[in-house]
Amino acid sequence: MTAGRTGVQRGSMRRFAQRRSTIAFLLCLPLILLIATFVVYPAIYAIYLSMLNKKMTTFVGLGNFAFLLRRHTFQLVIFQSCLFAITSVVLKAIIGFILAHLMHNIPGKNQRIWRGLLLVPWVIPLALSTLTWWWMFDPSYSAFNWVLNRFGIASVPWLGVGWIARFCTITVNVWYGTPFFMIMYLAALKSVPDQLYEAAAIDGANAVQKLFFVTLPMMRNIIAITVLFSLIVTFADFDIVRILTAGGPQDMTHVFATYAFQVGIQSGDIPLGAADSLFMFPILAFAAFFVLRGVTQRTKEIAA
Repeated sequence: MTAGRTGVQRGSMRRFAQRRSTIAFLLCLPLILLIATFVVYPAIYAIYLSMLNKKMTTFVGLGNFAFLLRRHTFQLVIFQSCLFAITSVVLKAIIGFILAHLMHNIPGKNQRIWRGLLLVPWVIPLALSTLTWWWMFDPSYSAFNWVLNRFGIASVPWLGVGWIARFCTITVNVWYGTPFFMIMYLAALKSVPDQLYEAAAIDGANAVQKLFFVTLPMMRNIIAITVLFSLIVTFADFDIVRILTAGGPQDMTHVFATYAFQVGIQSGDIPLGAADSLFMFPILAFAAFFVLRGVTQRTKEIAA
């Protein structure tokens, strides 16, 4: 009797181990553990820290968040973070879309060459390329000012004036991130069936109509997911602003990450820095909810 039960249990365990879902879970387990260790635990710990006082001895609840919202500097950080992220993502999406179409229409061998060249900004380490940009914007040895001076134009304080410095940080982010949009959109363009364009041409559609009624509808999900991913990465950007301006002049280029570093690490108020970094979460969660909901709805429409 006991031997029979043991055999049944072994058979059940064998069938359980052979299920695809079980194998998939076991294969994903190392990644799940890494995410839990390096993402979930730090996030929970940051929430805990954000509710403590500066000495980390007393629980203050949402006091740090209320204190930050009352500070003019942090209000400027919220504005600058949204301006930096939204402007950069919109420009990257537009330029990447144009470059993807140009690449798509270049013959095969030449396309590989140009595609490799255009991917260089995204391949180079961001800190290294940002240092090069910092040299080109430098007030004393700026390459841009050298060119302007040769044409009799006065030097521009690229990183010394608020709005110009904002323009510079956005420019560097667009330069770095556009190749990612280009390669994603190029992959999406190659997946659009040629039969759709042929049918549209038979119906008398011109190039603009093909773009709006064939290309864009077929690429909507890829565009939405790429924009969402880039928005998350851009909101959390640290290297560009830190290297170029360190938040200056007059805190006009600070984003959430650089201000959290200044407050939490340089000023020694770790709970306040943790509270600052958590302000990104509701903004990104709101964007992710609507983008992913739209992607899910369109997927269901296609499946139906």
